[in-house]
Amino acid sequence: MEKTLAIVGAGRVGRALARRLRELGWKIGVVVTTSEASSRRAVRFIGAGKPHGGLTRHVLLSHVILIATPDDAVSGVARELARMGGEELRGKVVLHTSGAQDSRVLAPVNEFGAASGSMHPLQTFSGVGVSDLTGKVFAVEGDVAAVRAARQIARALGGSPVQIGAGKKVLYHAAAALAAGHVLALVEAATQLLVSVGIKRSEATRALLPLTRQVLDNFEHVGPRAAWTGPLARGDYRVVESHLRALSDSRQEVALAYDALNRLAARVLAQDVAGTAAELENISAALKPRVKARGGNG
Repeated sequence: MEKTLAIVGAGRVGRALARRLRELGWKIGVVVTTSEASSRRAVRFIGAGKPHGGLTRHVLLSHVILIATPDDAVSGVARELARMGGEELRGKVVLHTSGAQDSRVLAPVNEFGAASGSMHPLQTFSGVGVSDLTGKVFAVEGDVAAVRAARQIARALGGSPVQIGAGKKVLYHAAAALAAGHVLALVEAATQLLVSVGIKRSEATRALLPLTRQVLDNFEHVGPRAAWTGPLARGDYRVVESHLRALSDSRQEVALAYDALNRLAARVLAQDVAGTAAELENISAALKPRVKARGGNG
């Protein structure tokens, strides 16, 4: 595969991938962002490329065109590429890095003979440096030639390409959101609870983070059920009920999340799913009078 790359949308993901590929010997062509100033900054970060503050025909000089814009801009970029490129797109590979969208959003470039696909690195990017991509999963899908190119790029970056069906892309991305952003929300909610009882924030994070890391380490090494801990895992339903009673005086979202997570844990972790779910329903029924009373006083 010809190792020439144009970047459309050089934010955290686009410029990080481009910089690493440049270090691996790829020739970086144009780097397109929404302004000349931001494209120049991106080129300095990447260490190569020609800055452009808008989509230009110069992207057609590269064999691979990587669209790393926000999700809602990908379809517009594809339409504009098709309009300005036409038959010159034939034989090109057009990839996007969206986690939730699949290659069908690039249909306009397919009409002119380009191979289209998506390549999503399952990794967070800080924008400060280049994250280590060794061993990281890259979800790839699309046309045969595009998937082949995406696999080669992922492997060159040290990643592990995994092909998924286009129709399953949104579920894949939802799983990533649960394991990253939502886990962060839970840890932050737990931190705020500890702060609310008089513990300093620094002490709260120092207390909780090792706990969370240990559970995740256990999950990796001994599996989900063996790693599962806490009162629900032990069947200590009185403690679960006491937690919910105490949380009813906290922010409503925290109490609702705790209740929903108990039910989720019953479904995905409990040996006796029906029995655990029934116990949680009993707790919910016992707490309803308290909820109504608080609502009436509100």
